[in-house]
Amino acid sequence: MSETTVSVTPTASVTVIGESATARGRRARIALRALQVVLALFYVFASAVPKLIAHPSAAEGFETMGWGSAGMYTIGLLELAGAIALLIPVLQSVAAIALSGLMVGAFVVTLTYFNGENAATPLILILPLALIAWARRDSNRRLLRLVTRRG
Repeated sequence: MSETTVSVTPTASVTVIGESATARGRRARIALRALQVVLALFYVFASAVPKLIAHPSAAEGFETMGWGSAGMYTIGLLELAGAIALLIPVLQSVAAIALSGLMVGAFVVTLTYFNGENAATPLILILPLALIAWARRDSNRRLLRLVTRRG
């Protein structure tokens, strides 16, 4: 009997948006970073700031829900923290996941307290947040290494 050896080498590669070295990958990284900046600006100026300065439009909604100013400031701080974390490389994926969770809550609240008025907005925001969370998922490994190294 004769023996045959087969050399097995991995030929398939997986390209992650955050790590591609090609020109197309570079454009994708720039577009993704631009999306993160736009979302961060939206969360800061259109969402968090009105809550943190107790703008009447935000305060009225939280009073209607019975959450008062404490709930309004808490949500505003969470949105501000998420917006800032979207711009920090090691936190960007976790921030997108956390902001998606807030948007699920916002969707439920708009259905429950406001008869679905503007309920599409949180759902629309979940889509780019999910893209960021997926594309930047390698940052979760880096974050885990940082956390476990100190613990």
